[in-house]
Amino acid sequence: MTTRKRPLAALIVGAVCVAAASVAHAAVDKYLVDPGHTYPAFEADHLGGLSIWRGKINKTKGTVTLDRVNKTGTVNIEMDASTIDFGHSKMNEEAKGVDMFDVEAYPTIEYVGKSMRFEGDKPVEVLGELTLKGVTKPVNLTIKQFKCINHPFKKVEVCGADAEANFKRTDFNLGYAVDRGFLPEVKVRISIEAVKQP
Repeated sequence: MTTRKRPLAALIVGAVCVAAASVAHAAVDKYLVDPGHTYPAFEADHLGGLSIWRGKINKTKGTVTLDRVNKTGTVNIEMDASTIDFGHSKMNEEAKGVDMFDVEAYPTIEYVGKSMRFEGDKPVEVLGELTLKGVTKPVNLTIKQFKCINHPFKKVEVCGADAEANFKRTDFNLGYAVDRGFLPEVKVRISIEAVKQP
């Protein structure tokens, strides 16, 4: 009798484990970045504090995953460096040249967030790496605002966030005019909306 109960118990435990694994797997939601509502923006010093130059990248794509059960997620954002826009045509031209972003050699700027830190049920930080001009370095994003809604027009869940990070452009071989007093610090803000996939 005892021998019969053991295999039954083992089967029940196995079934519970498989069910739990299925629930955990189902909890990972995938979202596609909406390029029409996602614009990485940045600001950098001009002439050692004389003014601040601000710009954005007009073409972006990527994916986000959220694992709400395990309180983590991933981010993969690809930015088209040739669409850098300062709202100033001459500055745009110079920024794309070899002395700055060198967009012919390095057409893509990529951010890969390998995990997220949650507080309660909301992500508050992305731990990841930025690849710029062929150099990859750790850069973490602080999530200032996060919200998911059932979108009234798309009729599907859409999540939005506003995140920011600070880094030194000199860490990425982008040292233009630092020898003339320009400061290397850059602040990045990413406003993002992403649409849940079936």
